Amino acid sequence: MLPQHTVRLLLLAAPVFFSIPLSARAAVRLPAILSDHMVLQAGVDVPVWGWAGPGEAVTVSFAGQTVSAKAANDGAWRVALAPLKASSAPRTLVVRGSDAGAALEIADVLVGEVWLGSGQSNMAMQMKGLHGQVDNADAEIAAAAHPRLRMFVHDEEHVYSIYKLDVPPDKPDTDRPGRWIVCAPGTAARFSAIGYYFGRELQRELDVPFGFINTAVGGTPISAWTSLPAQEKEPALKPSFDWNARQLKPGYDPAAAQKETDAAKRAWLRRRKEALDAGQPAPKAPPPFKNLAVMYKNGGLFNGMVAPVIPCALRGVLWYQGERDALYQTAGYYGLQMETLIKDWRARWDRDLWFLWVQLPEVRAPQKLPSEPKGWGVLLRERQAQALRLPKTGMAVTLGLGDEKNGHPRNKADFARRLAFIALHDVYARPVAHWMAPMYKSAAFDKNQVAVTFDHADGLRAADGGELKGFAIAGADKTFVWADARIKDGRVILSSPAVPKPVAVRYAWATNPIGNLANGGGLLAAPFRTDDWE
Repeated sequence: MLPQHTVRLLLLAAPVFFSIPLSARAAVRLPAILSDHMVLQAGVDVPVWGWAGPGEAVTVSFAGQTVSAKAANDGAWRVALAPLKASSAPRTLVVRGSDAGAALEIADVLVGEVWLGSGQSNMAMQMKGLHGQVDNADAEIAAAAHPRLRMFVHDEEHVYSIYKLDVPPDKPDTDRPGRWIVCAPGTAARFSAIGYYFGRELQRELDVPFGFINTAVGGTPISAWTSLPAQEKEPALKPSFDWNARQLKPGYDPAAAQKETDAAKRAWLRRRKEALDAGQPAPKAPPPFKNLAVMYKNGGLFNGMVAPVIPCALRGVLWYQGERDALYQTAGYYGLQMETLIKDWRARWDRDLWFLWVQLPEVRAPQKLPSEPKGWGVLLRERQAQALRLPKTGMAVTLGLGDEKNGHPRNKADFARRLAFIALHDVYARPVAHWMAPMYKSAAFDKNQVAVTFDHADGLRAADGGELKGFAIAGADKTFVWADARIKDGRVILSSPAVPKPVAVRYAWATNPIGNLANGGGLLAAPFRTDDWE
């Protein structure tokens, strides 16, 4: 669908205004992100940009401001509105060019808080539809009358998918079709569940409009979301390029790969019919087509999904990704990838954007050994926490919210709430008693025991009221055993008869850990280790 801009053309023959299609418009045009029902970010300079005839004068008017610019030789132009106050009053943004006497009008524009959500399927997951549905989906959707909550989505036929033939561009796109959706019972099913619940939480506390820009694509690695030049500048990210090259072999042709998959499916259907007709078990179906050019093209999704919405004014970014990178072989450089992405996006927006992300929750079979270091996601969680050393960042620890059998947890409201706790406290300076999970701070090794100190540890306790679980210690032999753990004076004291002189501690070090240390807000502590052993 084309972006929703109302075009008014003053006809000399009669003082009547008509809406005309985009193809008949004057030279001035706007990107899809600047369209009807949008939310502008309050409190910062607001870029407005687009294209016109070379050298054409363009004027933008909104909320009592009028600013002008002249299009460059390539037709690109850009202006900036001075910081705006949050407003729930629907207003019109008008863009006029010097040719043809026409004006573009963006209707129903609100001013409030704007966040961009990116990552893979757990960010893309809709309230009901793509990747499943949330808990109590029908009741939630029926009650979703929030006209000040809006979401921008790329149009369905233009959304990348690992199961489609679309190939991300080699260079950053300047625009991509999409539109803003106003939240209502008839539209809420399409909303990103994380975006919906996060926005609803912020609206309850801040009482301002909320806009969410949804750019997620399921099944994709972080290397697809960071610009290619930024990654190429980091020699330590060479393993990422090498890994992707092994998956995306030279000469890979997505169209040919899909034809091969389709042929395999037709052959399977034929064998299936023959087997069933003969009263025999049906053969196993072949795997579906996966476009490796979407999954393993460094910088591809930055070019196709992120670049088209730059430099739209934002408060920050929500990031829920990592499942594709969670293998032990790929997780080692994830922290650097994440720091590179954050720095890259901030530089391209020319803003010190906030970045909040979800640390991957537990999944798969529960932990059995004191330490299971090469399990799926174990190393990646540590690397996700590494990026917290950058300013204006926050990580929602989500242990306790995962699903052993479902990689797309339905309780997305709980995930979004933990992100909202951090945003309300850190970004908006609202009083939140417990906004972060306990985070490892230090360990004091003294003879046969260890005293571990945590940040965000007010009210430290065992979440279930029983004994503390999930701690392991090791001596110089690097053999971890379960530790006896107790809380004393706000610290966790660890010991074991099997380790007379401990030198290392690990906590919740497994794909689906059993740790139960929590603070007074019931937030389970983040996994950690004090060693750097393999």
